[in-house]
Amino acid sequence: MNKILIIDDDRELCALIKRSVQSEHIEADFCNTGKEGLQKLKEQEYQLVVLDVMMPGIDGFETLEEIRKENSLPILMFTSKNDSASKVRGLRAGADDYLTKPFDMDELIARIASLIRRYTRFNQQAGAMQKLDFDGLQIDLENRSVTTENGTFELPPKEFDLLLYCAKHQGKILTKQQIYEEVWGEEYFYDDSNIMAIISRLRKKLEVNPSSPKYIQTVKGIGYRFNKEV
Repeated sequence: MNKILIIDDDRELCALIKRSVQSEHIEADFCNTGKEGLQKLKEQEYQLVVLDVMMPGIDGFETLEEIRKENSLPILMFTSKNDSASKVRGLRAGADDYLTKPFDMDELIARIASLIRRYTRFNQQAGAMQKLDFDGLQIDLENRSVTTENGTFELPPKEFDLLLYCAKHQGKILTKQQIYEEVWGEEYFYDDSNIMAIISRLRKKLEVNPSSPKYIQTVKGIGYRFNKEV
């Protein structure tokens, strides 16, 4: 059974989320500080983390950065309504998705299930095709890692899924809607901040010159294309 970790200083909300996901056959642990959350991640294996931005002590951003040093599991962040800066900062730091408070519990459960499902599905696909090789870049599907001239490293789920989707369609122009609906598994609502943040993070990690990308290239007004020449 899949198991998630909820890190939020609102104890009542944590308990409510735990009961709600259990009804969908997902187990859950929760803790109320970033420090406790980091310790639990060292002690147990989880398929996803739900992480609040505003917490005493180590806040959600610091906790996220520490998690990403060791772990590539999916992370869904809670942000305040209309706080676009926190959304962008979280996505750039490695979050896979975000939800604004207050939120609908059914939507939260749907997003949790979607992230876990996509993470699991991409892992399963690794058995059929182990690696994709390009000029200066190797994508390892089994380990969900990439190798560049800077070494081998794992990518967070959404970064890896987006990169893999583009790479599998090398040379084809993919619209933002196509990318969003494939990688997020949800209907596209013309909010490009998720896609742009992840593309930016990928370019910083993969490119020698992120401002002139070699791999995922921008097609103005349409979307992106994985360079057919590499």
